[in-house]
Amino acid sequence: MFAVIKTGGKQYRVAANDEFTIERVAGEAGDEISFAEVLMVGTSIGAPFVSGASVVAEIVEQVRGPKVISFKKRRRQNSKRTRGHRQDLTLVRISEILTEGASPSKKEKKAAPASAEAPAVSEDAEAAPKAEKPKRATRKAETGEAKDEAPKKPRASKKKAEGADEA
Repeated sequence: MFAVIKTGGKQYRVAANDEFTIERVAGEAGDEISFAEVLMVGTSIGAPFVSGASVVAEIVEQVRGPKVISFKKRRRQNSKRTRGHRQDLTLVRISEILTEGASPSKKEKKAAPASAEAPAVSEDAEAAPKAEKPKRATRKAETGEAKDEAPKKPRASKKKAEGADEA
C-alpha cells in the first residue's frame, strides 16, 4: 500500500520502509513522527485530506543538503556577489501507513542488561587529575641539531657561473 503525504510544502509518494529526505522536522534520531496531512491512500483520494489516515515515520538522522552557490554579476559595473546556502534536511523511514483512525503499533525497545548500564567508577578515579600527554619531540630536538649550528654552504651566483662559461 502507498500514500501521498504533504510536508514542508511538498508532496511525497511513500510506502512502508521507504527512506527519503524532507524539510527539517524537529526531533532527534530514533524519534517517531506522524504525518496527518495524507492526500491519498491506495485508491481513496482525500478532499483535501483523507479522514482518519496518518503516516508514521521514524527519524533516521538530521542532515544538511549540498551547498548551493548563488552568484550575481553586473557586467562592466565592478559589482559581483556570491552567496552559499545549505538546506537543513531530515532523513526519515516510513514505519506504517494507518487508515480509519488506527493508532500506531508500539515497538518494544530492547532493555540493556543491568551490568551494562553504568560501569562502576571509584571516587578516587574521579578526583584524580588526568595525566598530561608528553609533548611530541621535534626532529631537531631528537638529533641534537640546532638552527645556528648547521653548516652553511656558499651559493654560486648566476653571474659567476655565466662569467666562467665565457672565459
